[in-house]
Amino acid sequence: MQTVPLLIDGNFVGSKSEQYISVTNPANNQEIARAPKALDSEVEAAIAAAQAAFETWKKVATPERARVMMRYQHLLKEHHDELATILAGETGKTFDDAKGDVWRGIEVVEQAMNVPSLMMGETVENVARNIDTYSYTQPLGVCVGITPFNFPAMIPLWMFPLAIACGNTFVLKPSEQDPLTPMRLAELFIEAGAPKGVLNVVHGGKEQVDILLNHPTVKAVSFVGSVPVGQYIYKTATSNMKRAQCFAGAKNHTVIMPDANKEHVLNNMVGASVGAAGQRCMAISVAVFVGDSSEWIDELAQRIGEVKPGLWDDKDAGFGPLISPQAKARVLELIASGKEQGATCLVDGSDVTVEGSEDGNWVGPTVFSNVKADMRIYQEEIFGPVLCCMCVDTLEQALEIVNANPYGNGTSIFTNSGAAARKYQSNVEVGQVGINIPIPVPLPFFSFTGWKNSFYGDLHAYGKQAIRFYTETKTITSRWVEDDIPSGPNMTISLR
Repeated sequence: MQTVPLLIDGNFVGSKSEQYISVTNPANNQEIARAPKALDSEVEAAIAAAQAAFETWKKVATPERARVMMRYQHLLKEHHDELATILAGETGKTFDDAKGDVWRGIEVVEQAMNVPSLMMGETVENVARNIDTYSYTQPLGVCVGITPFNFPAMIPLWMFPLAIACGNTFVLKPSEQDPLTPMRLAELFIEAGAPKGVLNVVHGGKEQVDILLNHPTVKAVSFVGSVPVGQYIYKTATSNMKRAQCFAGAKNHTVIMPDANKEHVLNNMVGASVGAAGQRCMAISVAVFVGDSSEWIDELAQRIGEVKPGLWDDKDAGFGPLISPQAKARVLELIASGKEQGATCLVDGSDVTVEGSEDGNWVGPTVFSNVKADMRIYQEEIFGPVLCCMCVDTLEQALEIVNANPYGNGTSIFTNSGAAARKYQSNVEVGQVGINIPIPVPLPFFSFTGWKNSFYGDLHAYGKQAIRFYTETKTITSRWVEDDIPSGPNMTISLR
């Protein structure tokens, strides 16, 4: 049985804890590893190592920090399929989906390679006579990342490469449900030449997170996960005067106009709604059909119903199992509530199993029509392979539905009308909008910009906003007095 180590001060060490969390294969619920609940002293040691490393790392030339990221990017690409295999084994994702998880993380590392230009300050000469003003972008110190189970490669790579490239040091607390992928990421980062203490990794649950949130040395906290936990982390971190960015729940809508390309809509909606077993914070879980496009619902349901879950190495599998028995039970409960509250279940995945892995956390693709806004399947984030279909007469009514929803992570519209698309993108109260693209996750030179209850904070992940989150600006105003320039005392605050 593999025991997951900690990474403290450049060394992979076994925890002295007597409390462990079982890491299971979601396809059969068999234990594949165990992760320690790190002792308080071990979490403290990780923070101390990060603080000690910061004193030297912040002084390393920015181009040299970028070169570490270049070497890291090369190693990630070289070990891409290996990482995807590890990831698939502990999450149940299909191999192609796992590779996508790794690749989207690599793209953020590529953005971190651009850190010298991203950290440029500003300069104005002669703001007053012989006085110049310029700014520097400087790192904060020790930063923390708390990451979820659904993207164990991509989301850690959203965080620590950019933070470290900016000159900070980092303590990562990955999900206890799939820590093997983050640990392999850490091993490759050390291999890329990261000095000891620059990245540290601890494992555990709320107790370990609380130490990180309350520790005076920690300057900033990044989190991705559920709404209740996101709210708790944001309140706790900010009450301790730390920066925080917390990405939380979602209920993403696609609006389908009657002039849209039908085949394009149907092909895109299948993967966007049930891909990755719906365990994506940007999954499309609500389809709003406008006017005559409602005639496509039955055909969409038929196509979604043809998707079969399966094992990670099954090339015919559309998606894998849910992460845990508890996750499966919650999804099944919500499916049952949809039936009880009067929605029409066109495709029911409640009773699906996979031959040879009957003990896995399987839920098949599920489609509801006649969904109303007061139903639980609409109000709650299901985080499973379930699509809710709603019908309206006009784009204005669709906008009302989307804007009334408390979440604002992502949305999309399918249409051949530029006017309709422009109206939607301008008026929808959601942070990330796709036009004829179902899942509008931006590439890393932009930022991931969820709104409303999908995000708590001021500065978002990756892109320019992440650089601002992980740095502070120092502004300098200087005068060099020449001997032949007479000067007297200046008794005001004005520069002259």
